[in-house]
Amino acid sequence: MSYDESPTDVPASFHNVVRPTGHTPSATDGDPFAVTRPDPTLYNDDLAPLPYEKRKWGAFEIFNVWSSDLHSLFGYTLAATLFTTSGLSGWWTFAGVILAGLIVMLLVNLTGKASVKYGIPYPVMARVSMGVRGAQFPALVRAVVAIFWYGVQTYFASTAITLLIIALTGYSEPEGGDFLGLSSVAWISYFIVVVFQLGLFLRGIDWVTRYLNWAAPAVYLVMVALVAVIWIHAGNRLLPELGNVIAGDGDDGGAPVSAFVSVVGTMVAYFAAVIINYGDFSRFVKTERQMKRGNLWGLPVSLAFFSFLTLVITAGTGVLYGKPLTDPTDILKQVDNTWLTVVAALTFFAATVGVNLVANFIPPAYDLSNTNPDIITARAGGVITATAAFVVGALWVPVISHLGIARFVETLSALLAPFYGILVIDYFLIRKRQLNVEHLFSAEPGTAYYYSKGWNLRALAAFGLAAIFSVSTVWAPELKGLTGYAWIFGAALGAALHYLLMRGGARAEPAAR
Repeated sequence: MSYDESPTDVPASFHNVVRPTGHTPSATDGDPFAVTRPDPTLYNDDLAPLPYEKRKWGAFEIFNVWSSDLHSLFGYTLAATLFTTSGLSGWWTFAGVILAGLIVMLLVNLTGKASVKYGIPYPVMARVSMGVRGAQFPALVRAVVAIFWYGVQTYFASTAITLLIIALTGYSEPEGGDFLGLSSVAWISYFIVVVFQLGLFLRGIDWVTRYLNWAAPAVYLVMVALVAVIWIHAGNRLLPELGNVIAGDGDDGGAPVSAFVSVVGTMVAYFAAVIINYGDFSRFVKTERQMKRGNLWGLPVSLAFFSFLTLVITAGTGVLYGKPLTDPTDILKQVDNTWLTVVAALTFFAATVGVNLVANFIPPAYDLSNTNPDIITARAGGVITATAAFVVGALWVPVISHLGIARFVETLSALLAPFYGILVIDYFLIRKRQLNVEHLFSAEPGTAYYYSKGWNLRALAAFGLAAIFSVSTVWAPELKGLTGYAWIFGAALGAALHYLLMRGGARAEPAAR
C-alpha cells in the first residue's frame, strides 16, 4: 500500500463558508480560513491557519513523525527496560506496548482533527477553550517541558557522536571528564549537535520533513543489521534465550493487572507531550484520512515492529555479554565491527535529533511565538529554545541528573494532562466541531473566545481542580500508587469538569464551517 496519498478533491469545509458579519470580499476569499482583521498581538504567519495548497504532508510524513519520536536512544532504552524489568512475560509486555500505541493513536486522532480542518497549531487551538490570552498559560507549560527535554536529548545525541569519533580515531576519554563532567571530545560532539539541530530548524519545515523522511526509516535498517550481527555471534543460543524472555520467569501467573497497566501507562506517558500539541503536525496534511493512516502505521504498527527488534537485540546481548544491555551505546561499544558502529552511531544520532525536532523543538517554537506574535516568530522561538536548552544539556551530567529530575518532569506532565481533556471535550461536545477562525485572532470584547478579558475563568477552574489531583498523585504519599496514571486521570478529570462548568455557556460557532 502507498503511505502518501495525493487527493485532488478539496474538503467540503473549504466550500460554501459563511463569512463573519461585516466581512469585505477580498483576494483572500479563495481561502475560507484566511484571517482578514487579525490583532497583531495574536497573529503572525507561523500561527495563521495554513492554507490547503501549502499542506504538503501525507500519511508517510505522519508515520515518520511517530517513528522519529520512538527511535531515539531513550526510546530504545525504555522499550528494552520494559522487557527486562516489568515483571511480566515478554508476550504480555509486548501486548501492553501495542495497546499503548492504540491508545495514543486514538488520543491524537482527536487532538489532530481540528488542526487538519482549520490548519491551526496547538497554541491557537488552545484559545478556543482557554481564551485568546489564557491560552498562553498551557502553551508556556508545554514549552518548559519541551525545552528541558530538548536539552537532555541534545546531550544524549552528542554521546552518539562521541562514540563515532572514538570509533574512527581510537581516542580514549579521560575519567571524570575535563569540564562539567565532559571531555573535550564530548564538548565538541555537543556543539556539533547543537549547531546541526538549530541549522536544520532554521532551514524551514520542508527541510525538517526531508530529514524525518530519511532518518526514521534508516533506523530500522540499522536495527535489522544489528539483529543480524548479534544473531551471527550468538548462533543457536539466541532462540532459546529469546524464548526465555518471551516466556518470563513463570512467577507472574499470567499477567498481573498492575504490572500490565504500568507498562501501558509508561508508554502512553512517553508520548504524552506530543499528544497535546499534535495539531502542530496534523495541520500539514490535506485530509483527516491521511492523518489517521499515518497514525495507524506510525503508532501501533511501527511500535510493534520496533519493540520486536528491541526484544531480539536485548535477548542477544544477554547471550553474548552475560546480561541484557538496554543502552544502544553500550551495545555498540561491545560490537566488534567498526563500520557497523559508525553507521549505527550516525543513525541513532539522526534518530535522536528527529525526536528532538518533533517533540521538543517545533512545539516550543510555536508556543513561545504565541506569547508575543508581533515580536517573536517561530524562528525566534526556536532560537530561544535552543539557547535555554543548551544550558540544560550542558549541566545534565554534573548537576541536573542528580537532582531527582523525574519528579520535576512528572509534575509538569501531570500539569499538562487536564489541558488535553479540556481541549478535546470543548471542541467535540461544546463547540460541536465548529470554530470561528476570525475570532481566534481577535481580542475585541464580545468575540467568541474573549471570555473575561481574554481568559476563560470556567476553563481555568476546571484545570485547577483537575491539576491539583493529577499533581498530587506525583507528590502525595497516599496517592503514590496512582503516579503512573497521573496523565490519564488528569485528562479525564479536566474533561469532565470543563464540560460540567461550560454546559450552556458556549455554543457552536457557525461563521467558519
